[in-house]
Amino acid sequence: MVSVSRSETERMEEIIQMGIEIRTIDQSRVDDLKLKNQPFSVFGRMIVKFDGERWSHSVEHFQRRSEMCFPDEDYSYDETVRLGFAVGAYDGDECIALAIMRDAMLKYMYLYDLKVNAAYRRQGVGKRLIEKAAELAKARGYRGIYTVGQDNNLAACGFYLKSGFVIGGLDTLVYRGSQQENKRDIYFYLDAQ
Repeated sequence: MVSVSRSETERMEEIIQMGIEIRTIDQSRVDDLKLKNQPFSVFGRMIVKFDGERWSHSVEHFQRRSEMCFPDEDYSYDETVRLGFAVGAYDGDECIALAIMRDAMLKYMYLYDLKVNAAYRRQGVGKRLIEKAAELAKARGYRGIYTVGQDNNLAACGFYLKSGFVIGGLDTLVYRGSQQENKRDIYFYLDAQ
């Protein structure tokens, strides 16, 4: 398990007491794969550098905040389990968060998608999904998990670092020739415990 501070531990205990349950999505819960994306605030950019040995980062805050929402996906249960697995967070019977995992060639399983309903953000739900995903990835023989965050999604990038991920790479060309040409992808890695 990722090392967390006392306040984060207390928050996670509150979530457990709230009745939030983390579990693998099986065939009886296929509709949970249709969890809608919700808007998030764009308020800055993470700037990463590599000195030949280590990655470091700084933050640039934008003068104006904006809101962004990714298009909704149409995940198929059969494809999801063929390519990996999905983990959901449940408040009672309602799926309020989702992690989609994909098998990868090397030693880190890919966290392909992570979404948490806005009302449940900043309460430890996403962190618990990541912990469960890392546990299941380890059981499949992976060393840990990795994911990709857009440099201008500062909230997500900060969340990954606070959740124990480390920066492991930067793709400066992925958006070349697109409407998002000024963005970069940051690669984050987490070793399973």
